[in-house]
Amino acid sequence: MRQATRSVWEVTGVSRTLFSGFGLILFFSLFINLLILTSPIYMMQVFDRVLVTGQIETLVYLTIIAGVAILTLGLLDGVRGQILNRVGRFLDQTLREPLLTHTIARSRTRAQNNASMLHDLGSLRGYVGSPAVLPIVDVPWVPLFIAVIFILHPYLGFLATGAAVVLFILALLNDALSRDLLRKAAGLNNVTADHANAAISNADSIHAMGMQKAVAGRYDTSVDQMATASQRAADVSSVVTAISKALRIFVQVAVLALGAYLVTLAELTAGGMIAASIILGRALAPVEQSIGSWRQFRNAQDAFKRIREFLSEFASESERTALPKMTGSVQVEDVTLRFPGADRSVLQRVSFSLEPGSALAVIGPSASGKSSLCKLIVGSWKPSLGSVRIDGAEITMLRPEDVAANIGYLPQNVELFSGTVKENISRLVSADDEAVTDAAKMAGCHDMILALPDSYETELGPQGMYLSGGQRQRIGLARALFGNPTLVVLDEPNSSLDQEGEAALVSAVQQCKLSGTTFVLVSHRFSLLQPVDKVAILRDGKLERFGRRDEVLAELAPRAVAQNRQSQPDTPQSEQAQ
Repeated sequence: MRQATRSVWEVTGVSRTLFSGFGLILFFSLFINLLILTSPIYMMQVFDRVLVTGQIETLVYLTIIAGVAILTLGLLDGVRGQILNRVGRFLDQTLREPLLTHTIARSRTRAQNNASMLHDLGSLRGYVGSPAVLPIVDVPWVPLFIAVIFILHPYLGFLATGAAVVLFILALLNDALSRDLLRKAAGLNNVTADHANAAISNADSIHAMGMQKAVAGRYDTSVDQMATASQRAADVSSVVTAISKALRIFVQVAVLALGAYLVTLAELTAGGMIAASIILGRALAPVEQSIGSWRQFRNAQDAFKRIREFLSEFASESERTALPKMTGSVQVEDVTLRFPGADRSVLQRVSFSLEPGSALAVIGPSASGKSSLCKLIVGSWKPSLGSVRIDGAEITMLRPEDVAANIGYLPQNVELFSGTVKENISRLVSADDEAVTDAAKMAGCHDMILALPDSYETELGPQGMYLSGGQRQRIGLARALFGNPTLVVLDEPNSSLDQEGEAALVSAVQQCKLSGTTFVLVSHRFSLLQPVDKVAILRDGKLERFGRRDEVLAELAPRAVAQNRQSQPDTPQSEQAQ
């Protein structure tokens, strides 16, 4: 029988471990709360026994017993705190990698930015590993203290029960009034962060077009909306907290008054009166403190739900068999790509195949699906219908290790990472210097790198901001060629290159082909067609023509002369004349 597919969330085992961890915390909390009774019991014995009999030996023994109990209380409380810290660390270590991996996957497959999930993990880890969770943990033991007060006297027990019920109602009222406000504030906080990130990413455009005031106004509006919702939630919480604090103090006064009255009736001892006041204060403290920390609890709870729902959307993947070094044959089989909710397909029933060591140029008008085809070929996107295979293996089913060994990719918009030139070329893994310099030489950027301040150890800054567009593209090309991959896909690799860089690119393609590397190139310039064997023309998502380079270009030339520039493939007029 086939085993049911489990989600990534189920595989992590977080729910099971949290249940076990908090079960252990509750177990320790039971003994901690029992030992908290040491102080009121000690006070009661001193008042009712030592002061009445004058027995110093009894006082000494009581003090020793109380000291041992309080020391044990401190040790258990310390162990409970360490368990909480480890539960928080477990959440971080267990969820960090799958959250980042699937956030990246969602970003590339659905163009959705779920970076807030990592923020949610930070909030959850910070709350679970902090003392703020202790009031919630201690609330279940409130009935224990009320039961002890009932033992002292039923009237005191009823007073304590009434106070606990009122505080509990206040806690529910606080939750009902602030829940939606807190969620609204959290959502607006994400919107505000998106506005800020967009402004920072487009700093040059904002400055060049004088958009500072407009961007600042949009950001201020988001911040004001978030602050309003957050302030309203804080106002509700502060009012309820103030009421609960005043109620607790009043009840402690009331229990002393009622206790004194019972003492005058000889129904309660003076020690019992003092003990009841202390126990009642301890019984109501977790409820009152939980009201004050309710916002943190709600934020952590909502973060936990969002993380669980997010990771539950992804099916876990079983361990895949490692594949040998591939030869580079590519089969695109009846591929169709349509985004959810879109009226038309981006690609429609595209099919072709490439032999190992061949090079294909994909040309066509803007929005014809060229970049989408590249993302399908490297497995970044999954087709709606059909399949893309390399050496017969479904490209989206390869292990990351096999992808790293066999595929190189240069996207249209080259993104580099913070770090050195060497780290970027080696794909952020440890690598031999020779392998890095070989890739740089193949991409024709070795001399350019040597001219940088620290050569291959030059820090590039966030997203390679210290480099020009052409330099980023050439280092991105070296990264794509690193490790002698079997298949290399280059999406407009010469868009930011000068004549020298373009010549180096053509040379790199020619050299890599000799070693058996298969290339797929997207370009708007015919100058890059020199090293290719085949040409594919995409138009409106359909493969209009596929064949040998000279045959396709010969067929394309008369058509290009007859059509106006708007209906041609995006090719400069000077190259067209060639």
